Amino acid sequence: MSPSPRPPFRFRLRSNLALWGAVLALAGCDGASPQPLQVPDAGACVQGNCPQPDSGTPALSDTRVRIAAFNVHRLFDTVCDTGSCGGSNYEELPTEAEFAAQVDQLGRAITALEADIVMLEEVETQASLDGLRSRVPQFTYSRLGETYSAASVDVAVISRFPITEVRSHRSQYIYRPDGSATRFSRDLLEVHLDVDGAHVIVFAAHFRSKVDDDPGRRIAEANASRDILLESAKEFPSALVVLGGDLNDVPGSDAINALDQGLLRVAKDRPESATWSYVYSGRGQAIDHLFLAPGGGGTYVPGSFRVARDGDGYGGSDHGAVYADFALTPHP
Repeated sequence: MSPSPRPPFRFRLRSNLALWGAVLALAGCDGASPQPLQVPDAGACVQGNCPQPDSGTPALSDTRVRIAAFNVHRLFDTVCDTGSCGGSNYEELPTEAEFAAQVDQLGRAITALEADIVMLEEVETQASLDGLRSRVPQFTYSRLGETYSAASVDVAVISRFPITEVRSHRSQYIYRPDGSATRFSRDLLEVHLDVDGAHVIVFAAHFRSKVDDDPGRRIAEANASRDILLESAKEFPSALVVLGGDLNDVPGSDAINALDQGLLRVAKDRPESATWSYVYSGRGQAIDHLFLAPGGGGTYVPGSFRVARDGDGYGGSDHGAVYADFALTPHP
C-alpha cells in the first residue's frame, strides 16, 4: 500500500518550512580470502548485556524527522563498466528511455514517502544517483557510498537537510563467529546532518545477500554495525543515531538478534503482518530495517514505523520502503 500523503500519526513543524507536515543483490567481495585472525574483545555486548534503548516519551519538540530506507533494486546507469552487460549478465544496460522510466517511477515513490532523509541500496554509480535525484529535487543533498568495483550496487543517502560530515567503514576488518576476517559487503555509510540545528547521524547499510550464502559475514556485519553505532552515540551524545537498510535477514535470526542487543528495532511495536518488506517463495519477510541507538538526540515516535508497498514491492522495486518518524530533542 502506498503511504498516505497525510499520515494521521504525523505532526511536524520545520523551522525552515512554514508548513504542517502532512532477483537478488550482488553478494560483494573482499578482494582477498578470509583470514583466520583472532577476534578482538568487543565488550559485554557480545554476551547480550548491552543497554536496551527505549522509544521513550517523544521529546518536547516541534521538530520531527522522517527517516526511510529503500532498496531501489539494481539502479544501473547506461554505461557498460564490466564489458559484459545485458541479457543473462549481471550488469544490466538500460537504454536512456528505460533508465528514465525507472528513475521516474522511483522518484514518484520516494516523493510519496514525505521523508526527510532516505537511505538507498543498490545504486550503481554517481550517474545513477544523479539521475534519481533529478526526479526528487527536494533532496538537495546526497552522498554515494561507492565501493569502486565495476557494476557494484552501492548504498547512498539523500536528504533535505545539509550534510556536515561523511565517514566510510568499508575498509575496516570485521570478524565472523569463527574468527575469520572479512569486510562489509558494501560500505556502511555514515552521514552526519544538520536538521534545523539538531545533529542527526544515519548509517546506510546493505548486508550480505543469501545468494551463495555466507551467514557468518552477515553476522560480522551486524556485530560491527551495532558496535559502530554505539560508539557513535557515545562520541555524539546529543545526536539522533539511526541505522537503516536491506539487512537480508529477519527478526529472530542471528544477525538481527545481534543488532537487537543494544539497539532499538523500531518495528517492534508494529504487528508482524505489517512489517514485511520483501516476498520470497510467496511469503512476506521483514528484511529491511530501521534501528535507533540509545542517546540524547531524540526518540522514535511510537507506532510510526510503516512499510510502503504497491503490490509485493514499491516504485518498481522488489522491496518495500520502510520509514518512521523521530522526535528530536532540543539542545541549547
